[in-house]
Amino acid sequence: MKYMLMLYASQRAYDEMAGNVPEDEAVWSAEELAEMYEFMEKFNQDLVESGEFVDAQGLAAPVHTRRFHMKDGAPAVTDGPYPETAEVLAGYTVIECDSFDRASQIAARLAQCPGPEGARERAYADLRPIVDGRADLEP
Repeated sequence: MKYMLMLYASQRAYDEMAGNVPEDEAVWSAEELAEMYEFMEKFNQDLVESGEFVDAQGLAAPVHTRRFHMKDGAPAVTDGPYPETAEVLAGYTVIECDSFDRASQIAARLAQCPGPEGARERAYADLRPIVDGRADLEP
């Protein structure tokens, strides 16, 4: 079965990682960013080697987002970021493995990703099975 690991971040987290905050508010050092990228590369490579990797992508900052919805019966577009949303999808990894328990073990490894303590405390990921067809949606 396939599963999606969805990693979340805020616009502030993107700004911090890009160094777009006042110096006295900087959270990520260049070394911490390098450690995080190295961890994620190894995380993905381990999944490739185990045969469980399907796909992984990081997403652009929320400021580059557009939300499409209906308003008063007509399509409407709202540019991001969205002040009512603390976190948005920052990236995802799709894996294929034998069970939800195994997928949970893989997802739990993300808690070991290095980073500044404040950033690590705010980080989280969701794990969800990917629907393979209509039968998966029926009770």
